[in-house]
Amino acid sequence: MLKKRKRKTEVYALGQHISMSAHKARRVIDQIRGRSYEEILMILELMPYRACYPIFKLVYSAAANASYNMGSNESNLVISKAEVSEGTTVKKLKPRARGRSFPLKRPTCHITIVVKDISLDEYIDSLTWSKKLKSKNKYTAMAYDDMYSNGGVWDKK
Repeated sequence: MLKKRKRKTEVYALGQHISMSAHKARRVIDQIRGRSYEEILMILELMPYRACYPIFKLVYSAAANASYNMGSNESNLVISKAEVSEGTTVKKLKPRARGRSFPLKRPTCHITIVVKDISLDEYIDSLTWSKKLKSKNKYTAMAYDDMYSNGGVWDKK
């Protein structure tokens, strides 16, 4: 029996052991989650935080992965998931007065950025809706589509 393969609509980029606190990286990630690719590039270039550069590189890498692996256009990309987790802490000793030592802790973090192609997602949704319209009453299906398609219910900033 042959199984239908689902077409992937999401691609990710992962940055590990980035030398900064996870709390500082989350401050930037919270600003870009759910936005389009072109809007994110403008936001990251104008924000004054040190975490913007490695996140910018990861977003750029995720977009390159999407265009290479799925053949998608960069204008159709949206960040569907962005998360920061804590990595290992590098511990060093700093010499101090009278032969004593002082511990230094350098935190690291892992950043994952998942990019979704909305044009492929709409294409797959249109195929499933056409199958549902054949099987159900078309008036209820259209009301359901109109209620959730404009995004007013779950609209994020």
